[in-house]
Amino acid sequence: MSIGNSPEDDRPSIGRALQQARIAAGLTVEEVSSSTRVRIPIVHAIEEDDFSRCGGDVYARGHIRNIARAVGIDPEPLVERYDDGHGGRPAPTPAAPLFEAERIRSEPRRPNWTAAMVAAIVAVIGFVGFTLFNGGDEKPSNTAQVAEGSKPDKNAAKPTATKPADPKPVPSESAIAAAPRDKVTVKLSAGQGKSWISVKDHSGRLLFDGLLLQGESKTFQDKERIDLVLGNAGAIELFVNGKKLQDRFEPGQVERLSYTKGDPEAG
Repeated sequence: MSIGNSPEDDRPSIGRALQQARIAAGLTVEEVSSSTRVRIPIVHAIEEDDFSRCGGDVYARGHIRNIARAVGIDPEPLVERYDDGHGGRPAPTPAAPLFEAERIRSEPRRPNWTAAMVAAIVAVIGFVGFTLFNGGDEKPSNTAQVAEGSKPDKNAAKPTATKPADPKPVPSESAIAAAPRDKVTVKLSAGQGKSWISVKDHSGRLLFDGLLLQGESKTFQDKERIDLVLGNAGAIELFVNGKKLQDRFEPGQVERLSYTKGDPEAG
């Protein structure tokens, strides 16, 4: 079904277009709600061009996109018409200071074990050489004099070289420690396809609203909380506070998540 190629006056409204496409696809409102995770009352309201129940322009755009994809039509002309009727699309707000989760905090300075081992080996060689040199001298030593005419004791202990102890490795800091504990850091990677995402900080300020293409990654940071809306959650890999989450979402699934400082917990 094509939307947006007919004259302006002949085009159906956004809700009417979605309803006609749903009926043409043989889908019920319940089936659309199940596949998009948009609640049934909201689907009914959108088909009646009532967007007040969506919770704001960001959520309304996301619902229009998801429903349009579910009924098999291009969502972009409908989203553009929504923006035209609601003051236009807001300019993206520059993201809060990005934090590179891949950067690892520099490790503490380690002792120079190589230099210590070289010095120990040199000392041992010098000690052995000094001992051998003194053993050929005719003059008896001051500490162990041999009686005149007596034979040297074959059982006398000979000096042996001691091997320096192997240095113990200094444990390195984990890469997870790179995430500051006084802030919440969220990294999104589109590894399984593209996904529409919306990101807000704790005050509700919009940090990002748009498509994250396959292979792209974005990182966001806030001092208290990060709120997410994922239009195609199955395509996203989540890293929260330096830890990769193991949750697996279905393709096309819409998820609303919140994360705070410490161990990642979905809101």
